[in-house]
Amino acid sequence: MLYPRIIPCLLVKNKGLVKTVKFKDPKYVGDPINAVKIFNEKEVDELMVLDIDATRENREPDYKMIENLAVECRMPLCYGGGIKTVEQARKIFGLGVEKIAISSVAVNNPELVKTIATQVGSQSVVVVIDIKKNFLGKYEIYTHNAQKATGKNPIEFAKLIEDKGAGEIVVNSIDNDGLMKGFDFYIIDKIRESVSIPMTVLGGAGTLKDIGLLIKRHGIIGAAAGSLFVFKGAFRAVLINYPNKKEKEALINEYFLS
Repeated sequence: MLYPRIIPCLLVKNKGLVKTVKFKDPKYVGDPINAVKIFNEKEVDELMVLDIDATRENREPDYKMIENLAVECRMPLCYGGGIKTVEQARKIFGLGVEKIAISSVAVNNPELVKTIATQVGSQSVVVVIDIKKNFLGKYEIYTHNAQKATGKNPIEFAKLIEDKGAGEIVVNSIDNDGLMKGFDFYIIDKIRESVSIPMTVLGGAGTLKDIGLLIKRHGIIGAAAGSLFVFKGAFRAVLINYPNKKEKEALINEYFLS
């Protein structure tokens, strides 16, 4: 039986682990390799690592860092940041990464999604859609760390990249990033209704109940979080954490199997 996935999302900047709020003010929270070692011990379902500066700085992925992460990682690993070509994707898979995540390059050139998916398999291609409300209150896709408005409708784009062969979509809320006040269910629901491929949601989880509510609403889905798994308590003390086996079973029983 397939189950929902609970996925820590790690943001990397200058080789360090950071956390942002609304994609701004990155706070250093530790070393990515140390975080991976802790998540190994906690037996997480999957891990997502995003280099948040690679695309903005127009540079290639940091292959040495990726290799170090992949060697250490004992769970499925998804890496994103700076990937623009099939050759780069192949090199990253060769380092031991199971999935690659692309964002701005997919928005600018949806045909690349088709090209990569055809050559490496749809199941390995994840498209991250960074979404926020524009000044008119309409949902819009943004790229380059939310600095560039694209004018694209996220629902229509999700349908397009499904048609192009993407294996998974990550719906990432810029407005909710780092606030830990819950997911934006309106846009999540709309995109989930529009596509049938696997979907992961990121941006806003502050408690395990937030993840539970997402699972209750959409069943087999990826529930990703950053702040929830790197901070602890009202004062946001840095502490790598993840629900233990008993907590996770209780969550699945209450929100998924009931």
